[in-house]
Amino acid sequence: MTDPDTAIGPNGSPGQSQVSGLPLRDLAGFAHRWVDAEGVRLHAVEGGRSSGPTVVLLAGFPQTWWAWHKAMPRLAERFRVIAIDLPGQGHSDRPQGGYDTHTVASRIQAALTALNVPKYWLVAHDIGACVAFSLALRYQDRLHGVALLDAGIPGITLPDAIPTDPEQAWKTWHLAFHVLPELPETLITGRERDYVAWFLRAKTLSPDTFDSTDIDHYAASIAAEGGLRAALAYFRDATESARKNQDALASGRGHLTIPVLGISSSHGSIPDMAASLSPWAENVTGVVIPEAGHFIPDEQPDATVDALTAFIDHARVE
Repeated sequence: MTDPDTAIGPNGSPGQSQVSGLPLRDLAGFAHRWVDAEGVRLHAVEGGRSSGPTVVLLAGFPQTWWAWHKAMPRLAERFRVIAIDLPGQGHSDRPQGGYDTHTVASRIQAALTALNVPKYWLVAHDIGACVAFSLALRYQDRLHGVALLDAGIPGITLPDAIPTDPEQAWKTWHLAFHVLPELPETLITGRERDYVAWFLRAKTLSPDTFDSTDIDHYAASIAAEGGLRAALAYFRDATESARKNQDALASGRGHLTIPVLGISSSHGSIPDMAASLSPWAENVTGVVIPEAGHFIPDEQPDATVDALTAFIDHARVE
C-alpha cells in the first residue's frame, strides 16, 4: 500500500504518478497524494483542517477533481477536504475494466482507508454521485452522510427512456451515444476539446463559466492515454451499475439510513434530486441552487458550500 503520508506540495514534482501529457493543476493550500486502491493508483488532493470533519469530493463527466476547486478553499476553513480523481479521471490510473459504480466505490473506499479516513461526509456530482450512491449502499457505516448533485443514478434516478423532444433531448442524448461500440471513439478522437467544450458550455446557465484553461485541462484528461476509453466505460457499465444497485436494495441491506442531501439546480438535468432519492433513503432533504445549470459547483460555488455546510451542521446536531 502507498504510504498515505507521502504528499507532493503545490510546486513539487509527482514523478511517475503524473499522467503523461496532462499538466498537474495546483490549488493553494492543498497537496497532491497518490494511493494504491486495490491495485489501482488513485490521485487525491487534500487540504484544510486536519482536526476537522472530513469531506470527500467526487466529480463527474467530463471533469476531474478540479471541478471542486472553487468550493474547496471555503470548505477547507472548517473541514479536512479530500477531492479524489475517479479511476480514469485526471491523474488516477485508467484500468482496462471495472467501471461499474460498485467496483469503483470499493476502490474509492480503499483509497480513503489508505488516507487514514475512518468516517467522512461524501459529496459528489454527476458520475461521481453515481459512485457515491453505490458507495453509500456498501459502506454506510463509514459515512456521516452523503450529498448528491444533479445526477442520473443507474437504477435509481436515471430515466428508463431518453426523450426525443429537442427541448429535453440535448440533456441526455449522450447516454445512448456513449454506450455504442467504437463509434464514439471514432468521432471524438482528435476532437476531444470540441467535444468537452460542448458539454461545459451547453450545460451551464452561463456559457462563459469555464475559461479556455479549464476546457484545455478537461480535454487533456480525456485525450490522455486511456482517458476516453475510461470516460465512456462508466456509461457502458451503467447497466451493471443499475443491477448491482437494485440487488443491494432488494437484499434489504442497502436502504440508506444516513442523512442524504439531494442538490438540484434551476436549470439542471434532474429537477428534484431529493424526490428521486426519497424512495431509497429514510432521511432525505433537498435544495435547489438558483441561477445554475448542470455544473453546480463551478457555476454557484458559494451557494453550493452554503448548502453543504448547512446540511452537515444540521445533521450533526440531530
